[in-house]
Amino acid sequence: MWFNESCFQLHHADGRVRIWWKQHESTHPTCTRTTLQAGGGSVMVWGMFSWHDLGPLIHVEQHLSSTTYLSIVADQVHPIMLMAYPNGDGFFQQDNVPCHGARIVQEWFQEHEGDFTLLRWPPQSPDLNPIEHLWDKIKRAIRQLVPQPSNLTELDSAIHQAWCQIPHITIQHLVEWSQCQEESLQN
Repeated sequence: MWFNESCFQLHHADGRVRIWWKQHESTHPTCTRTTLQAGGGSVMVWGMFSWHDLGPLIHVEQHLSSTTYLSIVADQVHPIMLMAYPNGDGFFQQDNVPCHGARIVQEWFQEHEGDFTLLRWPPQSPDLNPIEHLWDKIKRAIRQLVPQPSNLTELDSAIHQAWCQIPHITIQHLVEWSQCQEESLQN
């Protein structure tokens, strides 16, 4: 199982605005542009997938605390892992985000170590989590929507719809890609 969270902005706002004007045009209305603070808001979601299927997509608060993360792992991940891998032979991958390494989270994983194997993530390593490709696919799908989502509720709905439309073959290709990446890192 691979999982991660991702943040989706309502409006792309990288802070870079370029306007070209002649000296006498600087106050002309066509040379000004309104801005939105923080891109008009954002939606953060948490998702997971495996070879078998996409997991749930959960709306989370902007700052994922260790308590929230632990509740997601205990309430969502654990039952799915037990169902998908009843013999305890499943692997679960997480990165080094501080809430993942919190003491309460690590203690929970130790208590449930027979249920699945927690893969260790090397410090300062590149993010090779294949779910990043799914987040990119969803962001591209949302950018292609006409009309674009105009509020956070519409954005949340668009994210969920794009998640549900990810083909099964796509996630299987990502699992295969991930296995190739692991093999190349071991060599």
